[in-house]
Amino acid sequence: MRNIRITVQYEGTRYKGWQRQVSTEQTIQGKLESILSRQFGRKIEIDGSGRTDGGVHARGQVANFRLKEEETELFHQNMEELTALLNGYLPEDIAVLGAELASDRFHSRLNAVSKTYKYRIWNSPVPNVFDRKYVWQVKEPLDVQAMERAAGYLLGEHDFAAFCGNPRMKKSTVRKIYEIRIEKKGPEIDLIYTGNGFLQNMVRIISGTLVETGLKERCPEEIEEILESKDRKKAGAKAPAQGLILWEVKYD
Repeated sequence: MRNIRITVQYEGTRYKGWQRQVSTEQTIQGKLESILSRQFGRKIEIDGSGRTDGGVHARGQVANFRLKEEETELFHQNMEELTALLNGYLPEDIAVLGAELASDRFHSRLNAVSKTYKYRIWNSPVPNVFDRKYVWQVKEPLDVQAMERAAGYLLGEHDFAAFCGNPRMKKSTVRKIYEIRIEKKGPEIDLIYTGNGFLQNMVRIISGTLVETGLKERCPEEIEEILESKDRKKAGAKAPAQGLILWEVKYD
């Protein structure tokens, strides 16, 4: 068997997220698996680097799957041909940026050393008509300096249970955030997170909490108390899905 690594981007507006679901065909994983399974006449499963929520986008999602040796001969082991094959059947809001042969031990999720997410905020009472599917419009002015101070408390390794959207999470909720950058470009404010991994809804909950800080609904120092509480109810509201993009996944 040959291990194939692909990089995928998608506009997630009309999808129920990355992970395949029995109740719907509208998932990114499901679309890719369906094309591969039809092409090679057997069930092929794909592992992704992370499970983006419904409505969330990706610029650099990484996934891997396995093909038999004889199956790779159908495209002469040419990864550009495989990329073209997939893009020929995918809908216009999903694209495979590239494919490559990976080592047999490569796993897109387990081998990831860092992930970067970007959350886009449109901070203006006037809507952004053209980017409305990709930003969260916050009409009231945001105090970016207060948001930066709050973000500082989140850096490093912490138990992020209070920022986890799964109340029945049985695995460890400890994660490490390497960097949070807040970039203001006119009315757009981008929150850029890099860490060793993120819990379900974690980036959206942190973003919602930072926005509440920027609106002066809470003070930056509350972040410490929220982390220590491990109580989801103490953190802010979950930011809307459409502002979030899985930006990049890095490997050794």
